Amino acid sequence: MPSIDIRRKHHHSLKEAKAAVKETAAAIGKKFGIESAWQGNTLHFERPGASGKIHVTEKEVHVTAELGFLLGALKPLIEKEIQGHLDKGLA
Repeated sequence: MPSIDIRRKHHHSLKEAKAAVKETAAAIGKKFGIESAWQGNTLHFERPGASGKIHVTEKEVHVTAELGFLLGALKPLIEKEIQGHLDKGLA
């Protein structure tokens, strides 16, 4: 099963980093039909064929996801989308 593992260091407050993750999740969710919900500092997301989480700390954002067979073919596109939004939000 294809997986995604992305880490981004940041120099923002925890609140600002979570806001950037929220924007990233909204954009990715809209494009790929993914639902998400916060539990503390971790955003959990899921849809048929994909699940994962984005954990936010004071210094880092860590994205992990497992993709099913069909979405596995889109892994490079999904990673590029996530990285682009995180880079923009955490710049």
